[in-house]
Amino acid sequence: MPIIPLRKEADDRSEMVSQVLFGEYFTILETTDKWLYVQLQADSYTGWIDRKQATPVSQEDWDLFHHTETVRATRVINKIKAPDGDFYIPLGAVLPYLEGQNFRIATTTFYLQNPIQKITFSEADFNKVVLQFLNTPYLWGGKSVFGIDCSGFTQVVFSIFGISLLRDAKQQATQGVLVPFLEQAQTGDLAFFENTEGIITHVGIMLSQTDIIHAHGKVRIDTLDQQGIYNKEYQKYTHKFRMVKRYF
Repeated sequence: MPIIPLRKEADDRSEMVSQVLFGEYFTILETTDKWLYVQLQADSYTGWIDRKQATPVSQEDWDLFHHTETVRATRVINKIKAPDGDFYIPLGAVLPYLEGQNFRIATTTFYLQNPIQKITFSEADFNKVVLQFLNTPYLWGGKSVFGIDCSGFTQVVFSIFGISLLRDAKQQATQGVLVPFLEQAQTGDLAFFENTEGIITHVGIMLSQTDIIHAHGKVRIDTLDQQGIYNKEYQKYTHKFRMVKRYF
């Protein structure tokens, strides 16, 4: 499946707390007739998925995955050829054991129609990836260009460059190195924002010392100063600034 909803409870009507992108591995903690309670390998997030949407792998394959470089899709949409038909996977999907344009999950081999261009962190490549999400609609728990939340956005972007972020904004704020002053911010730094109780509830990616891209209604570019994010459309500040952290 290209994208699997990760739910708070074992119910199709339950809140979606995150998503499992194609190729991501997880550990099964509990099972029912229809549902699996899982813990994601990448960020240890837990939730329920429909067991029909999971592909079991052997212990040998699981161990090998942990010692193999994780390659993620770098195009907005990636066409995949599979034994039972073609389908599409999103930006940030995992391509286990990629060799050329072939990769596999368990015993099934897939073919990637367009080769992956391996990228490392540079301002140009980072902006190229980030801007592919521009205008993506906001979706609580979302992690793809079809719908995304603020921390899902930062997590997926950073994963493409080999940086493992935790799932929620307040968790991501515990990672990285503090940037003492906003004036020292660089492309790729994360800016965090707090509510009236001082709890971090929002995160965005710095494009410059004054411009930030973040998921708020949609993935958008706004200006940032010591007070917070200023939304020109609303003509007001929407988020209170807390701090900037660096990961690259």
